[in-house]
Amino acid sequence: MTDIKNVTVLGSGVLGSQIAYQTAYAGFTVTAWDINDDAVAAAKERFAGLAQRYDAEVEGAKDGKSAAALERLTATSDLAAAVADADLIIEAVPESPEIKTSTWEKVGALAPEKTIFATNSSTLLPSSFKDATGRPNKFLALHYANQIWAQNTAEVMGTADTDPEVYKTVVEFAKEQGMVPIEVKKEQPGYVLNTLLVPLLNAAGYLYANGIADAETIDKTWRIGTGAPRGPMEIFDIIGLTTAYNVSIMGDEESQKFAKVLKEDFIDKGKLGIATGEGFYNYK
Repeated sequence: MTDIKNVTVLGSGVLGSQIAYQTAYAGFTVTAWDINDDAVAAAKERFAGLAQRYDAEVEGAKDGKSAAALERLTATSDLAAAVADADLIIEAVPESPEIKTSTWEKVGALAPEKTIFATNSSTLLPSSFKDATGRPNKFLALHYANQIWAQNTAEVMGTADTDPEVYKTVVEFAKEQGMVPIEVKKEQPGYVLNTLLVPLLNAAGYLYANGIADAETIDKTWRIGTGAPRGPMEIFDIIGLTTAYNVSIMGDEESQKFAKVLKEDFIDKGKLGIATGEGFYNYK
């Protein structure tokens, strides 16, 4: 058992809200932070929706566990209050080096000395902003897959400066949280999961952006040809098209071409994927 009791999650988007809810579901006291009151209100709606989804999909949730999780979960736009007594902070802010660095600079100055810091960045190396935390020995990556209650991997990846005891603590925390820890032995952009997944998504984005095949054809081909339950375009909708855009815009020329399509045809029209009920597919 770890000494972690109070967990703060920074960012309450699609995955941040899932991390916060699952942590509360596992029995921890959780504070979710986001940038303003509108984002906090949206987070509370996501938490309520997750409770309903757990009731429908997670064994035992209906027996009061999903409701109890909501009781252990609070949300705020006050960063100082959010981190004041945190044993562990998990950052899930947008996939932007500038935003993550700025966030950790602020958190590093506010959080108590005891606090362990973890980033959920899906593509950025933790060493790229470890110094911004002010405590690189207590900083590492803790990455989750979307639909955390079902795809319950937690990839743990340290930097050269991460204290081995901190690493072990986070591995144990992941187990207590109901996850399957995936211990990544050295830094790798995309960890294990996204190192496997991103080439597939890049290929799908290339096919779509260049008009080679539509979303349904791309997904149908992948499902039939491999036996996979989902195609890459559906995965984009699950991940969220804003996240897909933020990653693609930092890529090569073809990735940026796909990012442009995402922004103009989807994001600018409020079609962000499952979170808004419409993306490449309509979920309404």
